[in-house]
Amino acid sequence: MNEAAHTTPIEAKPLHVGVFDSGVGGLSVLRALRRQLPHAQLSYLADSAHAPYGERDAAFVTERSRALTRTLVERGAQLIVVACNTATALAIDALRAERPGLPFVGVEPGIKPALAATRAGRIGVMATSATLQSERFRRLLDAQSREHPSVAVTLAPCPGLARALERGAAGHDEVAELSRRYATPLREAGVDIVVLGCTHYPFASAEIAAALGPGISLLDTAQAVAQQAHRLAANLAASGSTSSSTTLLTTGDPAQLAAIAHAWLDFAFEAPPSPIAA
Repeated sequence: MNEAAHTTPIEAKPLHVGVFDSGVGGLSVLRALRRQLPHAQLSYLADSAHAPYGERDAAFVTERSRALTRTLVERGAQLIVVACNTATALAIDALRAERPGLPFVGVEPGIKPALAATRAGRIGVMATSATLQSERFRRLLDAQSREHPSVAVTLAPCPGLARALERGAAGHDEVAELSRRYATPLREAGVDIVVLGCTHYPFASAEIAAALGPGISLLDTAQAVAQQAHRLAANLAASGSTSSSTTLLTTGDPAQLAAIAHAWLDFAFEAPPSPIAA
C-alpha cells in the first residue's frame, strides 16, 4: 500500500505580522500593510489605555513598547511593525538590541523624500513633541539637512492632536481647531510640503490640508513602511498560505477601537470584545 496516499497534508500557515501603536493612529500603517501583504495574518495592538505616547517620557514609552512586543510575540508574531513615530524614536533601538532574532520595522518622518521633492526649498514637519525632541529624529534631520543645506525645515509640534484623533468622531471639532492652529506657522513659513510625522495625522489629512490651503502637499510614510515589511517578510519562512486575517486588540476600550476602525479601514477585521493585559 502506498503510505503517501494516507498522509495528511500539513496546512500552511500565513505569515504573522504584529503591529503596535500608542492607540489608533497605527491603523494608517495597517491599511498599507494589508495591501502590501494580502495573505498575511495581521495582529494590531493599540495601547489606548496609555495613549498618546507623544506626551510621555522615554522610559515609559520604552517599557510599554517592550510589553506590547512581548504580547504580540506570544501570540505568534514573526515580524513587528512599530507603527508609532514616538515609539520608533524612543524605543526601537532597545527592542532590536533585546531581540536580535526578531525583525522590526519602524516609522520615521519622511524628511528625505520631502527634502528631495520640495520646489520652494521649504518644508514643514508636524509631529509630537517627543518625536521632535528625540535624539533619533535629530540625527535624521541633521543627516538629511547636510545633503540639502539650502532647504529650510520648519518643525511644528502638535500637542493634543493625536489625543483628539483617539476620540474618533467625538473629537472632530477639536481636530479641526488644532489643525488650523498648527498649520498657521507652516503656512506663514511658505512651505510647499508638510511631513506628517505621526501615524495618527493621516486621519486628519482633510482638516490639515484645508488649514494649510492650496499648493501645499502632505507626505506620510505608511506605504514605505509596508514595503519594508514586505522585504523583510521575504526572508522569513513563507508558508504559501492564501488565507489571511486581521485582528484588532487594545488595552483600552474595544468598542471605541472597533468604531474607529470601521470608519477608517476598508477591509474585514475581528475585534475581540474585551481589552487585553499587556
